[in-house]
Amino acid sequence: MSILTLGRPSGPGPSAPRPSGPRDERSFLLQRAQPAMTGLIDGSLSTLAPVFAVAFATHQPIYAFFAGLATAIGAGVSMAFSEGLSDTGDLTGRGNPYLRGAITGAGTFLGGVLHTLPFLIPQYRAALIVALATIAFELVTLAWIRWRFFSTGFLRSFVSIALGGVIIASVSAALGAVS
Repeated sequence: MSILTLGRPSGPGPSAPRPSGPRDERSFLLQRAQPAMTGLIDGSLSTLAPVFAVAFATHQPIYAFFAGLATAIGAGVSMAFSEGLSDTGDLTGRGNPYLRGAITGAGTFLGGVLHTLPFLIPQYRAALIVALATIAFELVTLAWIRWRFFSTGFLRSFVSIALGGVIIASVSAALGAVS
């Protein structure tokens, strides 16, 4: 199934694992997809403020990179522990807490580091433009994942995630402008 397909896919794509029934699909959603999605959203949104506040305050992309990298690592570890310690999985059916924690932590790190990597570009404006393009890609990807796996409308998902990003970006821009 192509990303460009207009209709909702009827099942997983050719490379995706194929659950054999509704119970297996529910387990996949609870134990793999939901922890990954939580991590990706958290990482994408929670690292925006420190990265862009440092970028706007210093105009030094390398400082923004280190702030983003440290934030992505810290948020990944924090989310891994939070998810892993939230429940044993026995009562909720959410599966092995260590695996869920690892998935959530890795998703958080990935979501946070993606828009941090452009700050390895030494030119301030170029780094900022590439980082903003990366954020747009992240938002579209997150909305698509919510649409694909969680039956949430693409536009509704995009607007919800983008609203969180706009709020955080506004705060970070204001903090960066103060210095």
